[in-house]
Amino acid sequence: MPTFAEHCGIHDTNRQQALEQMQQLINASGIELVRFAWCDLHGTLRGKTLVAGATAKAIQDGMGLVSTLLLKDTSDRTAFKVFEAGGTDELPGFEFASNLLLLADPASFKPLPWAAATGWVQGQPWMQDGTPVELDTRRILQRALARLAEAGYGMKCGLEIEFHIYRITGDSSDDQLDPEQAAWPGLPPKVAMIHPGYHLLAEHWADMAEEPLRIVQHTAQALGLPLQSLEIELGPSQVEAVFDATDALTAADNMVLFRSAVKQALRRAGYHATFMCRPPFPNIMSSGWHLHQSLVDLKTGANLFQRDAPAAGSQATDAQYTLSELGEHYLAGLLAHARGMTVFCTPTINGFGRFRPNALAPQAVLWGRDNRGAMLRVVGQPGDAATRIENRIGEPAANPYLYLASQIYAGLDGITRQLKAPVATDAPYGEAGVRIPTSLGEALNALRDDAVLVEAFGKRFINYFTRIKQSEITRHEQATDKDDWQRREYFSRI
Repeated sequence: MPTFAEHCGIHDTNRQQALEQMQQLINASGIELVRFAWCDLHGTLRGKTLVAGATAKAIQDGMGLVSTLLLKDTSDRTAFKVFEAGGTDELPGFEFASNLLLLADPASFKPLPWAAATGWVQGQPWMQDGTPVELDTRRILQRALARLAEAGYGMKCGLEIEFHIYRITGDSSDDQLDPEQAAWPGLPPKVAMIHPGYHLLAEHWADMAEEPLRIVQHTAQALGLPLQSLEIELGPSQVEAVFDATDALTAADNMVLFRSAVKQALRRAGYHATFMCRPPFPNIMSSGWHLHQSLVDLKTGANLFQRDAPAAGSQATDAQYTLSELGEHYLAGLLAHARGMTVFCTPTINGFGRFRPNALAPQAVLWGRDNRGAMLRVVGQPGDAATRIENRIGEPAANPYLYLASQIYAGLDGITRQLKAPVATDAPYGEAGVRIPTSLGEALNALRDDAVLVEAFGKRFINYFTRIKQSEITRHEQATDKDDWQRREYFSRI
């Protein structure tokens, strides 16, 4: 009788070899527990922990996963009425909190550097009949990359991730675990800063923050993540991690693992890492996730945005002074769908507070040459193999699979329609340019109005996504203390 993985059509010789290698590593390294992890709609890892002896069977036959995990809003409330008649009519297979099956990829196995005798594998959910769960966000990026590959292109991405690290103070941990104070969501920790801020890249601030930064470094490197640098950002207790460019799926996987790993490793050492865009304190600086991207030739690996010399007759403010013709079309596609894609790049109520003038965050749908105030920053010059487009609209809490998929679909539309980009801005905070949405509700409306993105992601996914995000908006509107709501909703959890 075939295993469930064979029934799903994913178990082949390579997967079998990876499974055998995983088992050998488990036995040789004394692994006792293996975490089977999956990324939810909000970019958070969830999963179950199995004893080592149960892992091989779970890799082959899957592991039960309650389907409501795909239906949660940011507070972990189920946004669909799964036990009421008609409550999941638009999502067949999700009624009654039924089971899905999680199939993990044995090639993703990693020993966790902060947890003794513990391993980790990444999985994706399947329906019980062996069909893929199409709402799974990693699968959405895989579909987008397949569309890109049909045109002969691959995507390369580099990550710049700003976030905040704090030291947990006093009896904060005891308070969080006090059953008398339990709530939904629960208490955030009480914290102190690891550096005072407002001294960008200051070496003595880096030395002050050396212990937690060293934990981040060791954790990322032990997991095999391509960490390039750790930097002191402008805001109090704010830091930045920069990663070398990889293929798009690897970059998205790395982002999910990095966020989860550093939160866990730092917590064990008495620190709290948050990827909340604007932590709930006065005088903070917003954190962004700047996504560097280029298209490459799938056969040769050549950067398809690079050009050898400026286009004939072009000026420095023209797209084809720096970018290839294909690169200009892709850039123009990002601009054309900027408002629609915003909610995939900045998906929380909190994140929209970042879009303000002169804050190194964008306000309008504009591009610029090496301009950090513009939404899209074109980096490079003729002959530069690292020529790329940096999208500065993202927040560090974004689901990376949706963020990257939105770039692909927008860019492909620009290529298909051979769109032309306007001239580069030299006044990103001026009056020119269409404004980026200023709230989660406005961003959801802009997505629904973008026919290209709705078709690309699928109307069913868009309806599902907007319903869950609307639940977040409704609860925020009903909150009497909106600052406390954001503190509990985001500070501890993302």
